Amino acid sequence: MTKKKEVDPRAYSRLVVDGVKQAPSRAMLRAVGFQDADFAKPQVGIASTWANVTPCNMHIAELAREAAAGVDAGGGKSVLFNTITVSDGISMGSPGMRYSLVSREIIADSIEAVVGAEGFDGLVAIGGCDKNMPGCAMAMARLNRPAVFVYGGTIRPGARRLDIVAVYEAVGAHAAGKLSDAELQEIERTAIPGPGSCAGMYTANTMASAIEALGLSLPGSSAQEAVSEDKRTDCRRAGEAVVRLLQQGIRPRDILTPRAFENAITVTIALGGSTNAVLHLLAIAHAARVRLTLDDFTRIGKRVPVLADLRPSGRYLMSELVAIGGIQPLMRMLLEAGLLQGDCLTVTGRTLAENLENTGMYLAGQDIVRPLSSPLKKDSHLVVLYGNVAPEGAVAKITGKEGLTFSGRARVFDGEERATQAILEGAVRAGDVVVIRNEGPKGGPGMREMLSPTGAIMGRGLGDKVALITDGRFSGGSHGFVVGHISPEAAVGGPIGLLRTGDRITIDALKREIRVDLPAAELRRRRAKWKPRRPFAAAGVLAKYAKLVGSASTGAVTEPPATPRANH
Repeated sequence: MTKKKEVDPRAYSRLVVDGVKQAPSRAMLRAVGFQDADFAKPQVGIASTWANVTPCNMHIAELAREAAAGVDAGGGKSVLFNTITVSDGISMGSPGMRYSLVSREIIADSIEAVVGAEGFDGLVAIGGCDKNMPGCAMAMARLNRPAVFVYGGTIRPGARRLDIVAVYEAVGAHAAGKLSDAELQEIERTAIPGPGSCAGMYTANTMASAIEALGLSLPGSSAQEAVSEDKRTDCRRAGEAVVRLLQQGIRPRDILTPRAFENAITVTIALGGSTNAVLHLLAIAHAARVRLTLDDFTRIGKRVPVLADLRPSGRYLMSELVAIGGIQPLMRMLLEAGLLQGDCLTVTGRTLAENLENTGMYLAGQDIVRPLSSPLKKDSHLVVLYGNVAPEGAVAKITGKEGLTFSGRARVFDGEERATQAILEGAVRAGDVVVIRNEGPKGGPGMREMLSPTGAIMGRGLGDKVALITDGRFSGGSHGFVVGHISPEAAVGGPIGLLRTGDRITIDALKREIRVDLPAAELRRRRAKWKPRRPFAAAGVLAKYAKLVGSASTGAVTEPPATPRANH
């Protein structure tokens, strides 16, 4: 007979508040509102990513209070604290975008620091923008204390179903003479109506869905509007759920198994999600000490189709997916087809299959999510490429609408700004392969997203006529024939740093290759002459990040490698 595991819901807080020696700690906590009875309750930190710097997070302070109320109602003692966020949408195309991926590490570090220092027994983390969601999940995995993640929710569409990507593409259309100044300004004024994360299956909605599929969120959390009563209820239920997890002794690493990551990858593919999911799932797996590689995305992608017709490459918005039931019916469809691992544990204390038992299917007549018998693409749109341009791998987002192969003349740019200017001025033409380098994790530093150049390409009507490759990455809103995460990056001597304008580059999604038509001897000659560029930052957080960060092919993490746990 197996001995029942001893569970201490106050394993950490008792070290801070119990006994005569800890009277000073209790005195401090009384000043912030603790009563005598609170010292005997498990303490739960509520990590809020509230900030008024972006619509994605402007409402999260209210949601954090709802989660705190749920903890208190469930028998715990909630303590609110904040971490940072930065806005990709605002900093995009500017030097400030270098801080975006850096912020993921800062968020994970800061949550770990507060929870560890204060002795919280559990954690609810609420995120609403691209980098604070994986940052929260990474902190949960590192701390391994009972925890629930809550998504802040999606934004409602703007006028005429516009969203932020429509504004970026309008800039390109304006440069091509297709939009007047007044028309551009009208799009700018009406595309973003209020709180919530970007409206398509861009990185925020992709990561929310992936985290729910991992089992770290309550069912339905990823598919709710930011300003809805459903989202407020989700937060209260998350607070109650973490207290139950404390009582049951269920921790994040019990949930974050290799099979759970397979589920997250499967759901990401079925939704047509962002390439950033590759980077972030690798990083979360690293924090959970689960072995996950680029090749796992290829292995799973061979059997999982793209089913959701969502922006950027599709027609529909996240709020329209919410209206037909969100991702739970999709997950049930995938489970019944044998594409999800139903025995994975979740934050409900039940398995994924148990959570989906009473989930209905989508109503007949909707065309947002296709049936398995009629997919948008029979296999993954996230294609991992190798070749003499990317010996350690690259990640392409190829839906099939742009074609499956592209061969053209390289137009090489050192940095995003030069490339965007050339595109807007009409210097990039059909048949070109735009190469943007020195934008990798170290070289950027920070691996900026290329929504400005891809938006300009789409706006100028070149989406199916031009390819773009980079050692940087892409916004979830980017589409077209795009390849990012090229590794090794230019800053460490990777082959992308050896390319010259005029070289012929071939991208083949069928063969999973990206190659430059040059003999190995020529590449060796160029490498012998190569010299590293001066670092962008000599001091501060960007310099620290550039020194610590690893390859995009392993998640661009700043922690040293950890020994993976045994698969289970």
